[in-house]
Amino acid sequence: MSNTFYNIKNLKGDFTGGLVAGVVALPLALAFGVQSGMGATAGLYGAIAVGIFAALFGGTATQASGPTGPMTVVSATLVAAAIEMNGTLENAMGIIVLTFLLGGLFQIIFGFLNIANYVKYFPYPVVSGFMSGVGLIIVILQLFPFSGLGSAKSTLAVMQDLPRLFSEANPYALLLGGITIAVYYLFPKITKAIPSALVALITASLIAYFAKIDVPLIGEIPSGLPSLQLGGILEIDPSAFSIIIEYAIVLAVLGSIDSLLTSVIADNMTKTRHNSNRELIGQGIGNMLAAIIGGIPGAGATKGTVVNINAGGKTRLSGILHGVFLLAVLLGLGQLAAHIPLCVLAGLLIPIGFKIVDFKGLKHLKKVPKADAVVLILVLLITTFGSLIQAVGIGVALACLLFMKKSGDLSEQGMEVGNITDFDGSKPWQDEIAFYENYKDKVIIKHLYGPLFFGFTSYFKDQIKALPTDVKAIIFRMDRVPYIDQSGLYTLEDIIFDLREQKIEVIIVGLKSQPKDMLEAVDIIPDLVPEADLFDNIEASFVYLRERLKQYHEPNEDEK
Repeated sequence: MSNTFYNIKNLKGDFTGGLVAGVVALPLALAFGVQSGMGATAGLYGAIAVGIFAALFGGTATQASGPTGPMTVVSATLVAAAIEMNGTLENAMGIIVLTFLLGGLFQIIFGFLNIANYVKYFPYPVVSGFMSGVGLIIVILQLFPFSGLGSAKSTLAVMQDLPRLFSEANPYALLLGGITIAVYYLFPKITKAIPSALVALITASLIAYFAKIDVPLIGEIPSGLPSLQLGGILEIDPSAFSIIIEYAIVLAVLGSIDSLLTSVIADNMTKTRHNSNRELIGQGIGNMLAAIIGGIPGAGATKGTVVNINAGGKTRLSGILHGVFLLAVLLGLGQLAAHIPLCVLAGLLIPIGFKIVDFKGLKHLKKVPKADAVVLILVLLITTFGSLIQAVGIGVALACLLFMKKSGDLSEQGMEVGNITDFDGSKPWQDEIAFYENYKDKVIIKHLYGPLFFGFTSYFKDQIKALPTDVKAIIFRMDRVPYIDQSGLYTLEDIIFDLREQKIEVIIVGLKSQPKDMLEAVDIIPDLVPEADLFDNIEASFVYLRERLKQYHEPNEDEK
């Protein structure tokens, strides 16, 4: 194979990475398929189509894509609504397939319209509340399958039916589910070479099979290549179009956010930079093809991507091979999968649901600004027990309104970023000129104006990433920052952490009371920025840095 298209040296790593990612994806694809209400086969079909074609056409070389928790929750809500309208899953397939198809199409349109640049402006409390709500939905909806019982399709109905758990629960299902969870958490303590989800799935399923335990099973999985599922689209009642468009947009937006977040993780691990717009186009193509064969939609899968990279995957071939492996499983091992108990799949999904919950955001609820805490809790509750679509819409609108009110109270508007090394064409302030002339190659100063809030965080990150990495220190002048929200707080935390990883000292000057209280509340001060690196004025920071930088620079006569 020509090096123009592919470096053969990457083949071994790509093959290993793809194989391991496929092994990790297999049990999750089956479990997400069952949770969607369309069956394990739909999860496998989705994992194959999205896995192969998102890797082939996407913009992140090492991304492993497939069904994910958030996408499955939305899909399950749609499936339940479509069945309610049409009576059976078979009759509802037209609505379901068209929705999934349009969701993928919208992602492709997002890619061509450069929507990726706007997705990143979602406030942290909205994303945190939504993801935590999705995690809770997964856990709540698996309580009855975990107990060997049939489950309602909504969280409210499950909560109302909870007393039945205590009177009708199958003790053997509880035992198998408990074994699954135990193996899932304990096996990594023995070795991480084999995915614990797969070990848990096989162990509990073999116990159920050989002990002849009577619990509900996945049931027959069709073998062979899937058939096209476009026939029902022509029979859709026009009254369903509003639901179709609504859920298609949600799937497209959520799939885009989910994938781009995973792409950022891949970038950080591989020290590369993904193409956001191409990634959305690739994900859209994968989701459209998944819909055509009756699979559930997916997105970039964080766990699969991480294990792919750690196992040696370097190019998009690794993601393609991950999907091809799942296709081989479908063609050869479908009959074995039929014997997997539903309580075992529930035992896999419950830990995954808890992993999606943003415990960091919840832990800091009493410490972050009250407006952010209110938005997070409101979005979490509406997501968990109401409408996922309304949750995001209300959350974003409320976050914007509360920020505008806060901005009015502070009489501050907007924010600019500049630095002492003429980045963005800025110039040093008058009180920085003397220091600049002597230390411009070793110290960077960033000037921050106005509130550090969710609308600025992405730009702030991009500016910091563009800075040279051979400097010794960076100064954040924050004497004109009156307020910092939860998004700004965690962004600043990430930036400081990354700079410290690069052995760059972070100096903060002029912290006002509210930002300082926030930094102390979440332990950025003193864990990431010790008190010794905090200064009330810029001159004091210069005195400190002159002493710190003597090993790198001999002062001239003007400095003495």
